Amino acid sequence: MKYCGIDLHSNNAVVAVTDDHDRVLYCKRLANDFPLITAALAPHRADLQGVVVESTYNWYWLVDGLMAAGYAVHLANTAAIKQYEGLKYAGDERDAVFLAHLFRLGLLPQGYIYPPQDRALRDLARKRLQLVQQRTMNILSIENILARQLNLRLNAEQVRHLDTAALKAFHLPSLVERALIANLAVLGTLQSQILALETVLHNEVKLRPEFQILKTAPGIGDILAATIMLESGTILRFPGVGQFSSYCRCVDAKRISNGKKKGQGNAKNGNRYLAWAFIEAAAIALRSCPPARRFYERKKARRMPVVAMKALAHKLARAAYYMLRDGKPFEVTKCFG
Repeated sequence: MKYCGIDLHSNNAVVAVTDDHDRVLYCKRLANDFPLITAALAPHRADLQGVVVESTYNWYWLVDGLMAAGYAVHLANTAAIKQYEGLKYAGDERDAVFLAHLFRLGLLPQGYIYPPQDRALRDLARKRLQLVQQRTMNILSIENILARQLNLRLNAEQVRHLDTAALKAFHLPSLVERALIANLAVLGTLQSQILALETVLHNEVKLRPEFQILKTAPGIGDILAATIMLESGTILRFPGVGQFSSYCRCVDAKRISNGKKKGQGNAKNGNRYLAWAFIEAAAIALRSCPPARRFYERKKARRMPVVAMKALAHKLARAAYYMLRDGKPFEVTKCFG
């Protein structure tokens, strides 16, 4: 039997094939050309148990292509893979061989290969969030310029209603005014594109039962329901609620030895979009759900507010897991007692 590991980069990939005894049968750096890579794998295809591809930012084309060609593909979770730190030499070739080695031993930490047919919609939701962040950046830029030049304090809603005529009424220096006009132009474009993406997202997800179920939870509206549903994928890929909560970055990251804390774990391990979604849901639930508010106040009485908010987000994440798994709407008594 043979095992393949591919260390993928932006413009090339190191392809390694090993046997049952970790002997390297093939190892070569190839250009990121799909026919070239499949040609290298072809002589070993009959005995290949699987192909491990490193989870980098550009893995879609390679993983989708290999799966379409009939290969058993596994996506390596690079955040969970760590080689022995005492190695004297480490390089791309060794990394590719190490991926094949972990796969042979059955110790490979694997990432989830999101179905291609649904991946584009999830990525569209991520694009919307990126544009929202850029919109916020431009709003803050306008607020800062006006505060610096005029000691004028405007909130985000007031900034959105500014136009060129309003800017001229401030009688700012011409170059400062020009900078603000540029911010407003970008802000207007971002706002129109965000609304367009939200319309597409809502039309695509509004009929899905998971979307409607998630909206029954406090603090979860259209955008957050779509984000949670699309980022979670099939809920059955999580063995239990604890794994889902960890994926949402809602659990502590720490190392314990002999009952004592010995260090910090990987707090970034997980899905940052789900982490954002449940924190947003918790902030909204505080204003709209009295039981959620009481839970938050109890936690805040003993811990810092940020810890209490995280605890509320954890509660909502656990509730979302059971709602998606069982196909049942939110029940406030089950969540908050």
